[in-house]
Amino acid sequence: MTSQPRDAPQFYLTSPSACPYLPGKEERKVFTHIVGRRGRELNEILTQGGFRRSQTIAYRPACDTCRACVSVRVLVEEFEPSGNLKRVLKDNADLIGNALPNRPTSEQYSLFRHYVDNRHADGGMADMTVLDYSMMIEDSHVDTKLIEYRRRGIDSGITGKGSGDLIAVCLTDEMSDGLSMVYSFYAPEMQHRSLGTFMILDHIRRARAMGLPYLYLGYWVEGSKKMGYKARFKPQERLLANGWARVE
Repeated sequence: MTSQPRDAPQFYLTSPSACPYLPGKEERKVFTHIVGRRGRELNEILTQGGFRRSQTIAYRPACDTCRACVSVRVLVEEFEPSGNLKRVLKDNADLIGNALPNRPTSEQYSLFRHYVDNRHADGGMADMTVLDYSMMIEDSHVDTKLIEYRRRGIDSGITGKGSGDLIAVCLTDEMSDGLSMVYSFYAPEMQHRSLGTFMILDHIRRARAMGLPYLYLGYWVEGSKKMGYKARFKPQERLLANGWARVE
């Protein structure tokens, strides 16, 4: 009689539900748990295979008739920002990001609620309590950091830290081959700064400084306005039927 090790992954399939990206479509997901002593190794293997992490769950689309969700990773070393992206960097040159342990704070949750209520009031996170938020941040068996963005202060050149109000936050996984942006949010009244784009550009810079080849951005969905921005960061690789394929 044989048995699987306790930390061997087992995969499950969700029931069909409405697709959040393409009207009239249904989605299904395959998922597994990232727990145990092999958590980091498993997360890296699954991320490289097109999965995304949410707390201790790794999932990827498994829709019967649609393959629109495509995993995307930026080729960090070769990336050069376009004119528009350079303007985003210039507009946010007064901000600085500080990498911290994945510990939730009341300031973060206040910004998170402000962001969700203004940008995604009808989304799946609209009802998240402070406990739900804490679980999203802390519940991880992999190497996870929080990048907090604030304005540069008079001593930022010495401390490497910003000061003043919290402006944006990104929950980021650190892997052996790259960084993976799990979830980000920001002050919605500063939409003119393109803070979501700025955080991606900053993470490209961070990955390059760490000698990591990739920045994982999750899913690009052709035809979805929500996900169209990810196509701006090239060269990139997209996970297709025959593996990762370069896109210029």
